[in-house]
Amino acid sequence: MQFRWFVSLRNARGVPEVNRVVRKIPRMSQDIGDNKNKVYKVVLTGGPCGGKTTGQARLCTFFESLGWKVYRAQETALVLMSGGIKFTELSKEDAYKFQENLIKSMMQIENTYFDLAQTCQKNCLVICDRGIMDGSAYLPTEDWERMRADNNWSEVHIRDNRYNQVIHMVSSACGAEAFYTCAGHKTRHEDIDVARNLDKITAQAWVGHPYYDVVDNSTDFDDKINRMINTVCHRLGIDTGDRLQRNTRKRKFLVKCMPDEQSFPPFQDFTVIHDYLVTPSRKMQARLRKRGQGGVWTYTHTIRRPEINKQSVEMRMAINVKDYNILLNQKDENHATIQKQRRCFLWKNQYFQMDIYREPCPDKCKGLILLETYTTKSMSELELPDFLQITEEVTDDHNNFSMFNLSLKDSLLSSPSRTRGLFNDSPSHAKPLTNTGDRDKNGIDDE
Repeated sequence: MQFRWFVSLRNARGVPEVNRVVRKIPRMSQDIGDNKNKVYKVVLTGGPCGGKTTGQARLCTFFESLGWKVYRAQETALVLMSGGIKFTELSKEDAYKFQENLIKSMMQIENTYFDLAQTCQKNCLVICDRGIMDGSAYLPTEDWERMRADNNWSEVHIRDNRYNQVIHMVSSACGAEAFYTCAGHKTRHEDIDVARNLDKITAQAWVGHPYYDVVDNSTDFDDKINRMINTVCHRLGIDTGDRLQRNTRKRKFLVKCMPDEQSFPPFQDFTVIHDYLVTPSRKMQARLRKRGQGGVWTYTHTIRRPEINKQSVEMRMAINVKDYNILLNQKDENHATIQKQRRCFLWKNQYFQMDIYREPCPDKCKGLILLETYTTKSMSELELPDFLQITEEVTDDHNNFSMFNLSLKDSLLSSPSRTRGLFNDSPSHAKPLTNTGDRDKNGIDDE
């Protein structure tokens, strides 16, 4: 059974409320493209500082690793507002026209991605950073009704029929107040009370969509993002095994050598390039990731801030190639660029990622191959690929095998790829096969 959330109509005082109902999550039938590919359109919405930006990046990475093509329709309001528009300087009619043009622009941007998805050769996920109905939340009811009438917009079409699924990411202002911040956001300026109200009205705007899910702050942030991804997978009928369960841990294993390609089950290969950036504080970390296949690239900017209430605060943002190149000028010269070939595959219903480090790279990375998987299983239950020569588990060996430390220049005196041994002849730095650890404690979690 899964928790299904919805917003009730009104309580006794006429205020919208969020209630919890226990029920099975039904699968959502996706659209079929021209090439008989699956086309799935999902909206990530919610109040300020709810995890939409990081969630979009993580959802994109997850589905790309499954072999899907992913398009991301960025938040149109952010693009327009960053161009110098201030609501306090607009008249009532100017604000109305701005919202109307914003929604029209959003429709055109989304339609561009929807059309591309329709003709894609692969299964295709389109992630919309907010959807059309979000615009209605920022308008008085009478203005929204006037706008719908002027443009002949039907709420059934633009809310219920346009998207396959809507996910509301609850603002951290509602239940995770210690994490609410405006830092790192170009146009966010709301105080916590305004953020709570915006969360409420954006949630209400989508009531009526047949596949509407709300992801709250009842768990830590990483679990919140996993629950969001899991919700999309459930709707699509994708079996993720235990990869996204709350007690899932990331396990990392050292592989002795690369087997013949014919030994692998069907796989997807990606090129991944990581660069660490200079930060204003030693307690912060920032990293760029360039990930591509067949010459098509996606770019991610990740910032990890100091811990709050024993939780690390990590924000991942999908960026464009221009921003990537600008940020690359802030590269930390104490860290080398890390280049990897990432191979993704399924083995006996378990999802694996194998990183093969490529030159140019620090000496300690030469010949290094690391296998990773997310699981709740103990070592006796976990079936590792039998075609790989796995020498040891290095999940907890952050000093030698976290990417942050691997990228450090002069951080290690010897290369793990040269000193690794078999189970019965492990190097002194290695740890025995265990069932602990889930995060790179010395750096940003690997993407």
